[in-house]
Amino acid sequence: MFKARKSRPELPSQDRTYSSSDVAEIASVSLRQLQWWDERKVVSPRHEGHRRVYFAAEVIEITVIAELRRKGFSLQKIRRVLRFLQREMGKRLAEVLQASSDLHLVTDGKSIYLEDQHDRIIDILKNARQPMFLVSVSDQARRLSEAERKPARMEPGLAARRARVG
Repeated sequence: MFKARKSRPELPSQDRTYSSSDVAEIASVSLRQLQWWDERKVVSPRHEGHRRVYFAAEVIEITVIAELRRKGFSLQKIRRVLRFLQREMGKRLAEVLQASSDLHLVTDGKSIYLEDQHDRIIDILKNARQPMFLVSVSDQARRLSEAERKPARMEPGLAARRARVG
């Protein structure tokens, strides 16, 4: 019996979308980096004309990718982590986005753990045979929710045009 490939689960926060500029600011990456990841199918957003549109789950994936890249992970190792996240996060992302749990990704690029219990994280780190890296998925989700609360930015040229019109 063959199993059909599962698509991303639909989450309650999936109706909110983010532009490339928003995602670049939240994840502290360049617009070109987002474009490159899209071209390489690392994270593929929806396209509306020439614009890239991201859902919350994709933004969190991008912030995790950015953290791992800053820690020196190769694209191959990041793809492995992403496959794991896409398989496991759908079940827990709603909880993380509602801030009802703390979730941490612990990995060396080969072994990957998604933990919400601090004692288990400590056990993983103690028993590791090589350096392990920790990324707080909850912190990435908080960055996203903080960005949602900020008022929308207005382009300087647009503000000046509105002032002249009024």
